[in-house]
Amino acid sequence: MSFLDHLEELRWLLVRSSIFILGGGVVAFFFNDFIFNKIIFAPKDTNFITYQVFCKVSKYFNIEDGFCSQELPFEIQNRTMDGQFSVIIWTCITVGFIIAVPFILWEIWKFISPALYKNEKKYAKLFIVVSSLLFFIGVLFGYYVITPLSINFLSNIQVSDIVKNQIDINSYISLVKTTSVACGLVFELPIIIYFLSVMNLVTPEFLREYRKYAIVLILIVASIITPPDVVSQIIVSIPLLILYEVSIHISRFVQKSNKRKELGNTNITKAE
Repeated sequence: MSFLDHLEELRWLLVRSSIFILGGGVVAFFFNDFIFNKIIFAPKDTNFITYQVFCKVSKYFNIEDGFCSQELPFEIQNRTMDGQFSVIIWTCITVGFIIAVPFILWEIWKFISPALYKNEKKYAKLFIVVSSLLFFIGVLFGYYVITPLSINFLSNIQVSDIVKNQIDINSYISLVKTTSVACGLVFELPIIIYFLSVMNLVTPEFLREYRKYAIVLILIVASIITPPDVVSQIIVSIPLLILYEVSIHISRFVQKSNKRKELGNTNITKAE
């Protein structure tokens, strides 16, 4: 295929992906009451499961029990005429994107599969299942762990008692959506490393060499998005460290596979 043909394929990939997202958004629109009241606004309630678990953990380690408060000190408000309507539309589109991820990944696979070897194309179903699973696990991790940690931490920061936290609805929902979707994308790290390794852009030696820098970066990120206590930072850091280690093994597997292919091609050439 020519370069323009590839661009045409990419254009249709984006068109079909957009249709999937809009379709998921329409489905989400019919369930917007449940999505807002039972999902998005749930972390504002101190009875949210994450706060209860962290409260018990804090008491067990005899540390500051900021998660055991009876009420989070902030209110959510709308300050524009079309604010709530806009929030509904964009939230439904975001939910539509999350729902459509397996279909989008399938479209991406169809786009890149012509560049893969025949034996690699048979992993299509595995690619879709693993990639989708990692994304959904990341979304759940962002929603149940990082989002409550962020809301609890940020809502309890006050420069003075005379300043009240009246949070705009767009700011609150943006935090929930961005954190959840971003974590879903971050959890795709092993898949990204796989394709980078296939293209020989990343090697296990490179990942191992820069492991210490990756650990420092992960700890810095964990300290920024969590309250300033060790337990919360460890909870956030562990999954990211595991993903990095898994990525190293994936890269090593790909490298061995590439070497076997090169050896096989060399033997065929010599035989000819």
